[in-house]
Amino acid sequence: MMEKFKKTIIDRDLTLQILDKYNRGEYDHVEPVIAESFPPVDNETIIDMSGSPSYEGRTGEISANLLKYGINPEDFINRNQEKSKLNQTDLEKIGSLLMPFYSFGILNGGSATSYADTKKNRAFSRELFKLTEKEFRTLAELSVGRAKGITPAFLNRDGTAGPSFIELKMRALLIAGVPSLFQMTSHFNNDSVRETYKSYEKSPFLKDLISLRDNNICRVRTGVQPLLAAYTHSRSGKKKKLFEQENGELLPLPGGHGQCFITLKETFSELQKQGIRFISIGNVDNSGYTPDPLSLAVLALSGKQAGFDFSYKTPVDVKGGVLVRDQRGCLNCADLGVAIDYQFVKDAQARGESILFNCATGLFNLDYLMDNIDRIIDSLPMRFSDQDKDAGLYSQAEQVTWEVIGLLDDILIFAVDKYDRFLAAKLIMENLMTSGIKTDDYPEDLKELSEKLSTGLEKKLSTVYGLKLNKGRWEPLPADKLELKP
Repeated sequence: MMEKFKKTIIDRDLTLQILDKYNRGEYDHVEPVIAESFPPVDNETIIDMSGSPSYEGRTGEISANLLKYGINPEDFINRNQEKSKLNQTDLEKIGSLLMPFYSFGILNGGSATSYADTKKNRAFSRELFKLTEKEFRTLAELSVGRAKGITPAFLNRDGTAGPSFIELKMRALLIAGVPSLFQMTSHFNNDSVRETYKSYEKSPFLKDLISLRDNNICRVRTGVQPLLAAYTHSRSGKKKKLFEQENGELLPLPGGHGQCFITLKETFSELQKQGIRFISIGNVDNSGYTPDPLSLAVLALSGKQAGFDFSYKTPVDVKGGVLVRDQRGCLNCADLGVAIDYQFVKDAQARGESILFNCATGLFNLDYLMDNIDRIIDSLPMRFSDQDKDAGLYSQAEQVTWEVIGLLDDILIFAVDKYDRFLAAKLIMENLMTSGIKTDDYPEDLKELSEKLSTGLEKKLSTVYGLKLNKGRWEPLPADKLELKP
C-alpha cells in the first residue's frame, strides 16, 4: 500500500497520521454542533456594522490599544473621561492608520468545476438559466478547469467579462494601502495561479497602482494545501483503511478549508516577524470581501482575539453556516443541512428571529493567533463524511474553517450588510444575478434579490475597487484620479 503514495501528490504522512488517530479513537470526542438558540445583536459581542457603527469603551483601554500601533489617542478621545465613544468617521481614520499592520488573506478554492456545472446552475432556477443561457456559456467557457480566483468576477453590461476575482482584490489592496497579500492554494491549482499572477503585473487594473505604490502585490505569499487520501466507507467496518479505486489507486481529496491554519502557519509567522499584527481570511469568490477599516479599528480598540462577518440570511443563502449558541452555551457556526435543520431555521425566521449567515470572513489578532495556533490546529474538529460517488463508496476527512469560532472565548461578531460584504458566487447563476444581467426579465422570486446584489456590486466597484462605468463596461480609473489611503 505504501508504494501507492509514490504515484500521487497525496500527503502520505498527514494522511496516515489522521488514519491512525481515527483508529485509536482520538476523534471520538468530536461532537456535532447542536444549535440551542440564535443569538441576537447586542452591540457588545454581536455588533451591528450595517448602519453607522460606533465603538464605546473604557478610555484607558482605548488609549493603551491605540498606543500599541503608534496612534496618538488625543486625536480621538478625551483622556479625562471614564468612557469614550468613537463615531464612524473616527473608526475609518483609525482603520486606515492600522492598514500597515494588516495583511489580507484569501482561500483560493479548487477548479471552478461545480461553479460552472450546467446541471447545478439549471437546478438553481430553470427560468433564470433559460433567460441567461448565453451569458452562462460565456462565463462557463472562461471558468471550466481553471482556479476560481482567476475567473471573471462579473460580466459587464455589454456582455464582456470583467477582471478576475483576484485582480479586483489586488486592486482594492493597493488603493487601501494594505502592504501584503497571502493565500492558500492547492496542489491542483497552485502552478496555474502562480503563472497567472505574473501576467497581472501588466494588468490595466493593477499596473499603474503597482508603480505608484512601489508594491508588487502580485507577489503573493502562498501556502499549498496538502491533499489527503480517501478512507474506507463506514459500511466497511468501524476501523478505517485507505480507500482504493477500481484501478487500485488512492483517491486524492482536499481536507477542507479548515486546513488553512496548518497550511499557513509558517506564513503567519513570517508576517508576524515583519510587524503585521492583524490578518484576515476569506473566500476568493466573495467580491464583498475587501479590506475593511471599520472592523479593523473595532477589533484593535477592543483588544479581542478575532472578529467574524455574518449577514442577515436571505433566500439565496442555502449553503454555509449560521450563527448559533451551541450546546455549551458558546457562540458557534452551524452548517445548514448538516449541523442544523433547514426547517428549524425557517421556523425561527417565521417567529421573527434574526438569523445571521456566515460570510466566511475572519479577522484575527495575529499575536493571539500565533500564541494559540498549535492548539487551534489540534482542536479544530476533524469530521468524516461518507460519500457515494463515481469513484465508489468512501469517506472523506475535512475540517471547516469557521468552526474555529467555537474554539475562541473572547471574540466579536460583525453583523454586516450582505449587499456590501457578502457578494458571493458559488454558481455562475449567482454571478449573473450580482452582475445585473437582464434583471428586468427575472422571475419575480429573484428580481428584488438580484437588484440588491447588483446595486451592492456597483457600489463596491465604484468605490473600493476604483472603477468607472463607460459605455456598458467597468474600467479602471487612473491611479492619479483615485483617493488613495495612506
